[in-house]
Amino acid sequence: MTVIVPAYNEAASVADTIRSLQAQTERPFEITVVDDCSTDGTGDVARALGVTVVRPPHNTGSKAGAQSFGLRRVRTLLTVAIDADTVLAPDALERLLPAFERPEVAAACGFVLPQRVRSVWERGRYIEYLFAFTFYKQLQEYYGKPLISSGCFSMYRTAILREQGGWSDRTMAEDMDLTWSLYQGGHAVRFVPEAVCYPIEPRTFTLMATQLRRWSHGFVQNVRLHWRGLLTVPYLRSAVAVAFWDATIAAAVYLLLLPLLAVVLRSPWILLGYVIDAPAVLVPVLAGAARRREIRRALASVPAFFVLRTVNALFFLRAVCAELVLGRSLRVYEKGH
Repeated sequence: MTVIVPAYNEAASVADTIRSLQAQTERPFEITVVDDCSTDGTGDVARALGVTVVRPPHNTGSKAGAQSFGLRRVRTLLTVAIDADTVLAPDALERLLPAFERPEVAAACGFVLPQRVRSVWERGRYIEYLFAFTFYKQLQEYYGKPLISSGCFSMYRTAILREQGGWSDRTMAEDMDLTWSLYQGGHAVRFVPEAVCYPIEPRTFTLMATQLRRWSHGFVQNVRLHWRGLLTVPYLRSAVAVAFWDATIAAAVYLLLLPLLAVVLRSPWILLGYVIDAPAVLVPVLAGAARRREIRRALASVPAFFVLRTVNALFFLRAVCAELVLGRSLRVYEKGH
C-alpha cells in the first residue's frame, strides 16, 4: 500500500502523523506527503523523517486536489488517505487489510476518536464520535452501506479509485462524494471498528464553525448531486433521507419550535425536549467508552455534546437555506483546525 498525506501548513502535526505510519505493524510500501504549497516548512519537516514529499506547482485549493495530485504516482494495489493532523493506532493499517480479501470492496474505514479532549468543542465531538461510530456506523456496516468512508483515514483499491478520477473537488465533502459514487458504481465499502485513528479536532468555536460550515454545505451539495443515483441503492437512500430529515426538519424543531412552544404555552417543561433522547445517546456512548476505560471522560463530556448538537443544527439549516433556497453554494475550501 501507498499512503497519501495531503498537507497544507501542517508543520505542527505532520511529524506525529508520519511517525504513527512508520510504527505500523503492517508497514506501507511508501508514504507520500503532498506539500500543497505550504508556507510553514511542512515539507521540510516531512522530508527530515525520510518520506517522499511532492509539491504541486501551485496550491490545489482543497484536500481533494492534493490527494488526487499524490494519486498520480501511486504504484501499489492499495492506497491509504490520511489527514496530516491524524495519528493511527499501531495496528490500524493491518486491521483494514482483511476487508480487501473480498474483490467487491473498494474502500474501508475505521473508528475515529479525537486526539485531544479538552475544550467544550473537543468534548462535544468526542461524544459525537463515540455515539456515531459505536451505534450508527455499526448499523450501517450491518446493512453493508457505511454512509461515509472517513476522509481523515481510509484505504482504497487503487484501480477503482483511479476509475473514479481520484477525489473530486466539486463538493466540500470529498469523502462523502467518493463513497456515494462507489456505491452507485456497484462497489462495496466496509467499516472496521478495530482500526482506530485519532484526528485533531477544532478546539475553539471559530475553528469549529469553519469545519461545520464546510461539512454542512458538503452534505447538502452531495445530496443535490447524488439524489437520483441514491434512489437505486437500497438502504443508502433511506440512510441519506433520514440524515437529511435530521439536518432540516428535526433541526428546525430543535432550534425554533421547542422554544416557541415553551413561550406560547408558558411551560418550561417543553424544553426537556432538548435532552429527552439523552438516555438513547448515553447507552452506546458509555458502551464505547467502557471498552476504552473512559467512562469518567465520557460522562464529563456529555453536556458538551448537547452544546455542539445545537450549533450543528444551526449550521445545517443555514447550509440548506444557502444551497437550496438562495443559491449561494460554498466553493472555497477552508481548514477546520
